[in-house]
Amino acid sequence: MKKLRDDTAALPPRPHLRQVFIAWLGGVIAIAAIAGLGDVLTLSLLLGSFGASCVLVFGFPDVPFSQPRNVVFGHLLSTFTGLVFLNLCGPHWWAVALAVGSAIALMMLTRTVHPPAGSNPVIVFLAQPSWDFLLYPTLSGAVLLTVVALVYNNASRKARYPTYW
Repeated sequence: MKKLRDDTAALPPRPHLRQVFIAWLGGVIAIAAIAGLGDVLTLSLLLGSFGASCVLVFGFPDVPFSQPRNVVFGHLLSTFTGLVFLNLCGPHWWAVALAVGSAIALMMLTRTVHPPAGSNPVIVFLAQPSWDFLLYPTLSGAVLLTVVALVYNNASRKARYPTYW
């Protein structure tokens, strides 16, 4: 129980309002681009986990979890893992648990950890989509989010994005 108490560390400093506004606007633009293009093309390009990706990519663009390779390959690997387990094992509680754990392990092994993508196997098991879910919305949406992040983060900040590919 002692480990559950905090170690009296101070809260992190509040970000400047400019940083908050930049993150807010980046999230608005990215989700608008993905949802709007999907609407125009009458395709589903949006995943719930993309909202959480926006938190990282626009709020904390310099951390490893926010880099383009992590965003794209993290989402792709996790959705693929969910689809594999769904198709091999069926829609069982234990299969979704194995899928999430396996997605975490695969992202760690490939150095493409993107925490929001950890929810993709759960999304797959809830929606029970076909294999094209890997391309639409997963890959296309993740790539579009990354393109918006590349343009927006480099236009709105002095720091370079990405820090690595």
